Amino acid sequence: MPIESSSSPSLSRIARDWFTLGLTGFGGPPTHIALLRKLCVEKNHWMAREEFEDAIATTNLLPGPASTQLAIYCAWRQRGFAGALIGAVGFILPGLVMIIGLSALFFSSSPPHWVVGAAAGAGAGVPAIALFAASQLAPTSWRRAAVAANTKWRWLIYVAAGAATSVALPQYVVLTMVACGAVEISIGSGAQAAFPLVMGKVAVTGAIGSIAWVALKVGALSYGGGFVIIPLMQHDVVSTYHWMSSAQFLNAVALGQITPGPVVQTVSAVGYAARGLTGALLAAVVAFTPSFLFVVLGGRHFQSIRSNDKVTGFLRGAGPCVIGAIFGSAISLESQLAHWWQIPVLLAVGAWVFSKRNAVVALLAGGGVGVIVALTHTAV
Repeated sequence: MPIESSSSPSLSRIARDWFTLGLTGFGGPPTHIALLRKLCVEKNHWMAREEFEDAIATTNLLPGPASTQLAIYCAWRQRGFAGALIGAVGFILPGLVMIIGLSALFFSSSPPHWVVGAAAGAGAGVPAIALFAASQLAPTSWRRAAVAANTKWRWLIYVAAGAATSVALPQYVVLTMVACGAVEISIGSGAQAAFPLVMGKVAVTGAIGSIAWVALKVGALSYGGGFVIIPLMQHDVVSTYHWMSSAQFLNAVALGQITPGPVVQTVSAVGYAARGLTGALLAAVVAFTPSFLFVVLGGRHFQSIRSNDKVTGFLRGAGPCVIGAIFGSAISLESQLAHWWQIPVLLAVGAWVFSKRNAVVALLAGGGVGVIVALTHTAV
């Protein structure tokens, strides 16, 4: 439960420090975790090291962006609901403002030629970063499968199912994830069981309802890290609702990478393309609300969540399926590259990130190449 004492930070201190985290948190979850550890454990001693590590483990079991949930949890632990709300807004707001501003530039009806080139260059590197993200998730998931008897073969099947669905039937990625999780629960319990959160294809009407539905799937089913948003959104955004072309979707994912804060901010770029500023703000609110509620309603139960057999069983099935879906999305994204010069950019970004270097730098460099191409050629 929240701890409030004379050593707890004030709400104004949380507003300042969490805004700074959101403003400087380039590089995704590893950077966010490192900054939160330095702030809450090493510098100010607001949390014990063991408690912080337990919070990392538990938020990784929850759906939604784990590093965002960790930021909200750390603020909630100090000042309860008010701290969680202020911490969430502070952490999310800087990146949201940046991505809306960039979306206005990138997705305008007639963007400058150099902007088109920058978008194409940065977008070219996204498939490589998606592939790297999946490769980083796989070892931990495999080790989890290796602990239990007779689960390695199922792990491979779940990965294959996620990849095949992401490539061939992307509209069913959500159902495949839930099905894989349900299979593990039923095997673990020795009986048929259904995971309570089933989000398949739901009929929604109008752009506002559709934006909210896509954002809700992102916020409630982002198991395994930010890049699972790609298979969750790509088919809806490009093929179902036609808010973006495939190339523009690549650009949106790139914007989510080069801005600070959660990668899930990509959903705001999608919302902007669909319905301007209203769509961007709606998408952000809907996508991040589940994470906020998971923490403020479930924070006191984090220990029991970690030890819950059904939760861990679901993740044994859904986790590898997510990894496969991200692998599959990398293949789908690569197939959307439209210009020959994007291929060497893709290979260069892949070599850079797989050597464990900063993905933001790689995407910015790719954007720079695109600007040069745009300024030296009549078409991009």
